Amino acid sequence: MTTTAPRDTGARARPDGGPELPPPRGELSEALIARLRGLPGALPDRGAVAAAEPYGEDLQLALHLGYELHYQGFAGVPDEVEWDPELLGLRALLEGRFEGALRDECGRFATPVEVFETLLTEPVDGRGLSHYLLRHGTMEHLREHAVLRSVHQLGEADPHLWVVPRLRGRAKAGMMAVQYDEYGCGRADRMHARLYADLMGALDLDPRYGHYLPVVGAPALANANLMSMLGLRRVLRGALVGHFAALEITSSPAASRIAAALRRAGAGEVAARFYDEHVEADAVHEQLVRREVVGGLLEEEPDLASEVTFGAEATVLLEDAFGESVMRAWESGTTALRVPLDDLPPAE
Repeated sequence: MTTTAPRDTGARARPDGGPELPPPRGELSEALIARLRGLPGALPDRGAVAAAEPYGEDLQLALHLGYELHYQGFAGVPDEVEWDPELLGLRALLEGRFEGALRDECGRFATPVEVFETLLTEPVDGRGLSHYLLRHGTMEHLREHAVLRSVHQLGEADPHLWVVPRLRGRAKAGMMAVQYDEYGCGRADRMHARLYADLMGALDLDPRYGHYLPVVGAPALANANLMSMLGLRRVLRGALVGHFAALEITSSPAASRIAAALRRAGAGEVAARFYDEHVEADAVHEQLVRREVVGGLLEEEPDLASEVTFGAEATVLLEDAFGESVMRAWESGTTALRVPLDDLPPAE
């Protein structure tokens, strides 16, 4: 099977409102995209998936495409494809490879308390992506960062809602209290995904869902894929709660730094509003999630403690890898995207 991966990233018409399928990045994503286009051909087997790099461009793109069928879908792809049994079988192989790699790398922490206490301690060396943006971030850095995060933030909180029917009592009520804020407390203009679209518009970026997928690399896709994998699988409900807690614990300080970086670069108040919202909201959410969502889950299902720990640790692992990949690119004077923003069509 050919493994050519064309780099055509030009904007195309989206007649039915969904994002266009991106170019493939290897044999896994090529076969999957061909199937989504309705072309004949076999899907990759277990051996092909096992041979793929679990954090690599090909597997992460293929996995992301499989998950996106449960969200907004793609232009020209029938809705019925969401439940194609062969595609679901391939997705299970892909996420098994991904999850297995994560579990092999996690295990430093014995309990949720240990990992959460570590997350509550800011690093003394100030190393991290939000620190870099605050100290050194240019407008181009901030625009690239917005593009990289857009694969998740334009659908913020959607992956986390999958867990709600799998929770009970305090955990369910606490999760819904947080999600109510994430979705703007009933106001469409205050939904966090909408605030992120406004941020992108203020940075002269295209705010359409999925528009920048072709230029977003594997480290960013892996973060988004983790959310979908944990949310979509009931057996991983404990890990989803741990993941969600890790995000809430680390969000407020990082958001404060990025908001300051945007203002320093002259991006304006509309751009900073998304992060301002997270500074205030997530400081409250962190306590609520630890006490009610994590506490409530472990009160009901104490055997899930190791899964909560895994979810939190996997989140930190992938976030750190993402941040390091972006900073390496910027420190070497190159783009953190697969294609520089200047080579893309202007925002519509």
